[in-house]
Amino acid sequence: MFTRSSRVFEATRLLRFAAVGLLNTALGYTVILVALAFGCGDIASNILGYASGLILGFVLNSRWTFSSAARLRKGTALRYALSFAIAYGANLGVVLTALSFGFTNNPWVHLAGICIYSVLFYLASSWFVFVPAPLCNPSDDTAF
Repeated sequence: MFTRSSRVFEATRLLRFAAVGLLNTALGYTVILVALAFGCGDIASNILGYASGLILGFVLNSRWTFSSAARLRKGTALRYALSFAIAYGANLGVVLTALSFGFTNNPWVHLAGICIYSVLFYLASSWFVFVPAPLCNPSDDTAF
């Protein structure tokens, strides 16, 4: 019997997600640091950093991490974007809170935001975005 909660703890999937996350983090964090160095400011730098890895993360996670390359269900990209927005909002909340306490242009703040983002995005990807098609009616792809 399939249970969604067991997907969270699947070691292989978690390791693959972590590997993709390391690539995205390396790319995104590099973009953030470069943008900060060029004076883009915290918010613009953060947006540029996360935007740079969004498409790479979708391709790698859909094809490798969650092995959904054979057939993406309708709404997968929308669910991915929604999950990204929620996780990114939490990350941005960390950055804005730190700014309110006077921590500006601080790379550690962005690293803390990345950690929050990563946990939330994995959970959403595993439980909501890349879920398998229902076994009872595989032709029904109309679900959100």
